[in-house]
Amino acid sequence: MRTSNPILKTEAFQSSREQGKTMTLGGTIAKIAVLFLFLLGTAGYTWYQYAQGADVTMMMLIGAVGGLIFALVTAFIPKAAPITAPIYAALEGFLIGGLSAYAEGAYSGIVIQAVSLTLAVMAALLFLYAARIIKVTRNFRLMVVSATLGILLVYLVQFILQFFGMEVPYLHSSGPIGIGISLFITAIAALNLVLDFDFIEQGVERGAPKHMEWYGAFGLIVTLVWLYIEILRLLQKIRR
Repeated sequence: MRTSNPILKTEAFQSSREQGKTMTLGGTIAKIAVLFLFLLGTAGYTWYQYAQGADVTMMMLIGAVGGLIFALVTAFIPKAAPITAPIYAALEGFLIGGLSAYAEGAYSGIVIQAVSLTLAVMAALLFLYAARIIKVTRNFRLMVVSATLGILLVYLVQFILQFFGMEVPYLHSSGPIGIGISLFITAIAALNLVLDFDFIEQGVERGAPKHMEWYGAFGLIVTLVWLYIEILRLLQKIRR
């Protein structure tokens, strides 16, 4: 089964029905809940440290770099997901907690808005997917993956340009064009959730190995973290 989510790999859908150790929907939901707890735990700790006056910059850096490393390990070695996925979620919590604390310090109430919008978008897309109002067709996958890779390329260029004191035009602008760009990126991040739902559903139907529950949960958390960050950035631009 081919999936368009860059984090999730095609070969992961090899069936494994030996001894009934296959992927289930209930098991995947449980794994998603566990990863959420790891993410919220470290995010809450980082927020608390910030509230106590601590400089959480290093914690955020560790979360960003460490999260990227464990995300890549998980993506290329799916069988390691039961170990690497919780570590990724915990590390990512340091980054999310720091970003949220700084944003809340600048714009009161913005975090609860971002969290609410992220959960609302996920719930809406899950309903639309379950009702088959949104169908994951070949063209849909191609469109979402192409747009996602394009966005990642722009972010990579922006990262490189920062070393030379430059930036991609309008990417961080608070004007109409900058807000429009953020709306587009947020929409693509949201559509990746549909691919994650499809990945999990196909894995369950095809009897994927048990460790794929962690892998599917990992993919969903990656997308949710991205979506939350983009919504937070969008709200910051609107507030400015």
